[in-house]
Parts: sequence; C-alpha cells; structure tokens
Amino acid sequence: MKSFAVADDQFPKSNDKKVVDCSKSNAFPLFNTIFFAFFFSVISYLFVTFRQKIHTATPLYLTLSEMAAVVCFVASFVYELEETNAKEIIHSTNSAGCVTKISDQDFLTPLPKSTTAVECLTATTEDEEVIQAVVTGKTPSYSLESKLGDCKRAAFIRRQALERITGRSLEGLPLDGFNYESILGQCCEMPVGYIQIPVGIAGPLLLDGMEFSVPMATTEGCLVASTNRGCKAINASGGATSILLKDGMTRAPVVRFATAKRAAELKFFLEEPLNFQTLASVFNKSSRFGRLQTIQCAMAGKNLYMRFTCSTGDAMGMNMVSKGVQNVLDYLQADFPDMDIIGISGNYCSDKKPAAVNWIEGRGKSVVCEAIIKEEVVKKVLKTDVASLVELNMLKNLTGSAMAGALGGFNAHASNIVSAVYLATGQDPAQNVESSHCITMMEAVNGGKDLHVSVTMPSIEVGTVGGGTQLASQSACLNLLGVKGANKVSPGSNARQLAKVVAGSVLAGELSLMSAIAAGQLVKSHMKYNRSNK
Repeated sequence: MKSFAVADDQFPKSNDKKVVDCSKSNAFPLFNTIFFAFFFSVISYLFVTFRQKIHTATPLYLTLSEMAAVVCFVASFVYELEETNAKEIIHSTNSAGCVTKISDQDFLTPLPKSTTAVECLTATTEDEEVIQAVVTGKTPSYSLESKLGDCKRAAFIRRQALERITGRSLEGLPLDGFNYESILGQCCEMPVGYIQIPVGIAGPLLLDGMEFSVPMATTEGCLVASTNRGCKAINASGGATSILLKDGMTRAPVVRFATAKRAAELKFFLEEPLNFQTLASVFNKSSRFGRLQTIQCAMAGKNLYMRFTCSTGDAMGMNMVSKGVQNVLDYLQADFPDMDIIGISGNYCSDKKPAAVNWIEGRGKSVVCEAIIKEEVVKKVLKTDVASLVELNMLKNLTGSAMAGALGGFNAHASNIVSAVYLATGQDPAQNVESSHCITMMEAVNGGKDLHVSVTMPSIEVGTVGGGTQLASQSACLNLLGVKGANKVSPGSNARQLAKVVAGSVLAGELSLMSAIAAGQLVKSHMKYNRSNK
C-alpha cells in the first residue's frame, strides 16, 4: 500500500470514499426470484404432506424426501434473514445520502451494524494521515479548510480528530446536509456539524396594513402557539400600527490623555457643531451607506468615551460603524498626538450588555408598536377581560419590574419572541440582550370596553444583509417576510421593516401571555404544549 508523507502545509485534496449504491435494493434479482420460488415450493410440499398424514392418522415419521425438504426449509430461512439484514444496511446508508456503487466483493464483506450520516463518510488512507496530524498537534485544526481546499472534508476530519482526542462521541450531531463553504470566513470557525432548531410560523400578523407570516426558531413549547394567538387577536381587531423613532448603530471608543483638561479639550472639539461636517466626511468615507448622525461624549477622569451613531443601510452595521470610527480616530491623531487610543470599543456603545444608555438613547432601530383590541376579541380569543389585563400589566410589568430593579425589562417575555425571530432570520443571537429592552403598556379605552396595548423597544438591532442572513435557511425565512437582502430602491428599508415585524411579534406575544396569566391558564397551557407525551 502506498504511504503518504504528511507535510504541514500540504495534503492530498482528493478523497475516494466508498459508499453504498442506494439505487438498487438487491444485488442478485434473478437469483432471488428463483430462490423465492424454491422456498415457497418447499413450504407447500411440507404443508400438504403433514396435512395428509394428520387426516389419515399416519404416524409423523419423516421420510427421506421429507427430511431433505426440512433441511432445505431451514437453510432457506437462514438465507432470508441474512438477505433482510443486508437490505436494512443498504436502506440505512441510503437515508444518509450515499450515491456511489458497491462491488460484489464489498457486498460479501460484513458492514457495521449501525451506520449514521457521519459514518457514511468513511475515512480513507489520505484522511487518516490528516486526522493523525491533527490529533498529534502537527496540524492546527483551524487550518484544515485552507490546507485541504474542501470545507466539508475539513469538518469531517476535524470531527474525527475531536472524537479521538476527547474520547467522546458526537453521534447525533449532523454533518451532512449543510453547505460549509457558506460559513467560511463569515459565520463560524472550525465547524464539526450543525444544530437543528425547529422553525414554527406565527400569524399572519396584520401590521401597518400588511400581513406577515413570522418565522420563529425555538425549542420552547407553547411559544409559537401563544404568539400565534396574539396575532389572531390583533388581526380580528383591525391590525397593529408601528412607528420607527430612530435608526442608528453605535460604537464608542475609549481614549486617554495625560490630564483631564486635555481630555475635555477633545470633548469640546467633538461637540462643536462647526466641526461636525468635517468629522462626518471623514467618517462617511468608510462605506456607501454609513452616515454619521451624532457624537456623544462622556468623561471619567482623564479618560474620554466617544459614542458615535450612524445609519447603516440594510446591514446591522457593527463593522460599518467600527470602520468609520477608526477613520475619525486616525484623523484626530494629527491634532491630538498625545491621545492614547485604549480600545475601539469602551462599552459606552453598549453592545450585547444591558445598559441604560441603550434604554434611554436607543441603539439600532427604536420602534413603537400599538393596537386596540376589541372587547369581544379579548373575551372570545384571549379568554379574559380588559380590566384584568390592565391591572395585571400595572402590577407585573411595571410595578413588579421596578421592585426587581429591572433595566429595560418592563415586559412579560419580549426576549422570547426576539430570540426566536433572530435565530430564524440569521441575526446575532447575543444582541437579544439589548434588543429585548421593552416596556409594555396596557390601558382601557373607548369607555373602558376596549384595550389599548403597546410595546416600546428602543434598541432593536437587526439587518437583512451580512452575517447569518446569507445562510440558506435564514435567507429563506427573510424571504418569507419579504425583506431578504438589501433594498436597492430604498436602502435600509428592509432592515427597518424587519425591526417593525420584531416589535409587532413581541406585541402579539405580550398580549397572549398576559392573557394566559390573567385567565389562570399559564400552567395548563405549558403542561399541554411544553411537556412531552411520549
């Protein structure tokens, strides 16, 4: 057998894998036809013979021909069991997606009893060389894609090496059925498979005169059903209305000077209206869509925090605003050479952390969504009454949250809906933290008969281009909402529409959960939809 020398910078890029031919269910069709005819002939002969002996009271001694028939029956039965087992192996391999052929010699070779989707990609001699190099540390796991030129093979080899290093199986984590090239350099490094999260649809949600079927990726039972009920109540009452208040992503670097006086001089320079246009032109060079809106400064001794806010088109915009900020810092360095740049982000932004600055000033898209739910809808669909909802909202979402010292958490479960929609549409799930800042308000209107409900969400951070939005599954969910990709006619309108859908979905979720609590149905519904009956 030819051996392969493993170089740290080069590996064979071919991979001749042997898998099963799934297009045929039997390797010997003619032989099996003859076999079955013989098998049933033997059974028929023995049945007629023994039946005649029983009817004529003849002793059940076996003649020579009857003994031969019994032997043939046993042999045929054993052969049939082996044939059935072989078919099961072929069927199992078929479900894993194998497509190439199996030879007669291979058919006679015992196959493993259990074959999974991962095991279908059997490691070749070439793969074994690479796997051993990764296990021994000779080849870094992160470099496999560039060295092999095959992203799926890299994931397979990394997975095999990981199982051998840890001694733990990854059975159950799928490998096949995913385009690993689509995440290279933009979504996830060193993949070994992918996670399956079911996607449900809530709606249609009638928002601003348009209907949206809202995709929600979640493993929590009752969540989609509850949001769907809220959508039904909103639709039956004429729909919801949304208003976009702000649209701007932020980044806040921190710089340091020798004295607080010197830091204050830069603060005054940045806040001077006459200097804004110059700074904006420097900032805007970084992108076609990034446009500087404001600069807000805060001091801590001799340290200065500068919170830049800019529009970002249909992108969520973190990279866009960071590039613009870097341009401004480079420009300022000429007039303030004693400025020590500590970090491009000083947490005054604030990204992926609960912060009062986001709750007060907003970050990303600031949206208010409202609806008036009719009295009969509250009773028939939500199974409660207006007075109970208003009272519960006051004591739970407002007073209860205040007692807990909540920061932006004056709601029932906004993060539930935000996370589910974010996962389905390819948003950064960690930005659920500030994106779920929400205050839910409920008030009796029209003489106390109807319910006015609203959600105010100051920092919804979403985009329809870049990151996970380009993956096939997430792209399909964005397409379902009609906001896939960049809007060429009105840049930024797709991302703004997605933010409104998020707020509208939160409104539906808040309405339904609060009604379930007011009606005393929360535990009952979760026992029904969030518990396995198996």
